[in-house]
Amino acid sequence: MFRFHSIKDYHTALIAEQVTCIQAVNFYLDQISAHADLNAFLEVFAEEAMAAAQSLDSSRAKGDAMGKLHGVVIGIKDVLCYQGHKVSAASKILENYTAAYTASAVQALIDEGAIIIGRQNCDEFAMGSSNENSAYGPVKNALDNTRVPGGSSGGSAVSIQAQLCMISIGSDTGGSVRQPADFCGVIGLKPSYGRISRYGLIAYASSFDQIGIFSTTIADAALVLEVMAGADEFDSTVSQQPVPSYTKALAANNVPKKIAYFKETLEHPGLDPEMKTKTLAYITDLKEKGFEVDAIDFSLLSFLVPTYYVLTTAEASSNLSRFDGIKFGHRTKETLDDLTELYKKSRTEGFGEEVQRRILLGTFVLSAGYFDAYFTKAQQVRQKLVDLTNTLFASYDILISPTVPTPAFKLGENNHTPTEMFLADIYTVYANLVGIPAISIPLFTHSNGLPFGLQIMSAGFNETGLLSFAANAMDSRKA
Repeated sequence: MFRFHSIKDYHTALIAEQVTCIQAVNFYLDQISAHADLNAFLEVFAEEAMAAAQSLDSSRAKGDAMGKLHGVVIGIKDVLCYQGHKVSAASKILENYTAAYTASAVQALIDEGAIIIGRQNCDEFAMGSSNENSAYGPVKNALDNTRVPGGSSGGSAVSIQAQLCMISIGSDTGGSVRQPADFCGVIGLKPSYGRISRYGLIAYASSFDQIGIFSTTIADAALVLEVMAGADEFDSTVSQQPVPSYTKALAANNVPKKIAYFKETLEHPGLDPEMKTKTLAYITDLKEKGFEVDAIDFSLLSFLVPTYYVLTTAEASSNLSRFDGIKFGHRTKETLDDLTELYKKSRTEGFGEEVQRRILLGTFVLSAGYFDAYFTKAQQVRQKLVDLTNTLFASYDILISPTVPTPAFKLGENNHTPTEMFLADIYTVYANLVGIPAISIPLFTHSNGLPFGLQIMSAGFNETGLLSFAANAMDSRKA
């Protein structure tokens, strides 16, 4: 029976003719069908994936060179454009919309031989921390169907958790890759802002959004990042810095030794006591292994979530104004003579409750009477965070924290008030506010049987150090 361990092992088996791309695709199609109750995929490109697999098997048999992702079966979050395929951002307002072009990151995968197997369910317009906000129903955690997988990239995380594909591509605006990775016990990487082109990613908050990666190994995440990263003429915000060979950097095994953590993150009253205990024990273990680990005062922790939601909702209200039912998107079937009423009715029908809430909040903080009190003040806090981050990484290589304050919660458990759900992001929004790379790795198991991990952060564009430390941490826990 087909089993996937890593891209390297898979390629070794392909070269040795022990397996074929067709067998791999058949396996994942069967897995997706068997786990349809998880609601991880909105659409599966079965015929197209099989045709791509057949073509790759034929080219390999002829002796053609294999791309870096030859035959790797990948799922993409339903916010990434793939020409000729539907993309809806899990929203009724974009139901049946077909992408007119392919996202640069997706094209980079295809160019290296990847097989795109389908589009994955998510919170509507990537707004949520539980994947309960999709217009097409919630995604369920494969370990416990009564629990959320995390969000907004819940379908992408569950697809790795339940072996529905080899790699998933998600997006991370405030933790939407790392938080579901933690809840599902898989690896979730958010690179530095600008490391991967955002061209073809449906925008939520443009100065925060970043395409991210779900995988089962650090080496696989490093390879996929290497493929997707780099300059792109279609994205003016993408970095022009050269892309290192992350795979070679991992092989060099230069593990960063100077580690910091914010004292307040482990003293926060919302942190599960057992998660606090195990994280502190891990810090003690690092010290015993020769790492320099220091606790740093961080008085701005309580400002992170408010600052994040003021700024992201402001950007969302602007970005989502294009979905009006006139240029494209859902249009009400009611006959209305007034254009404003047509806009209001179309958007009310098309957008879900959480998206409406964030659009309204963003419009409020941008309004004339409140712009300085909220938006300007939040931008000032963001700059303070950037300055603090630059100072911190002048002395330390790595910053660690919990990824989330609790293990995966029950479906519907945090839906009483928006603030309950927002607080699930308390540890992850920092990296997006300052644009640094971050990764969640599955290191621990709670007494309730659910996984939880560690969040690792580094200075901007130091993904080599980040991945090296993460790989060492994963290897150490297995030993």
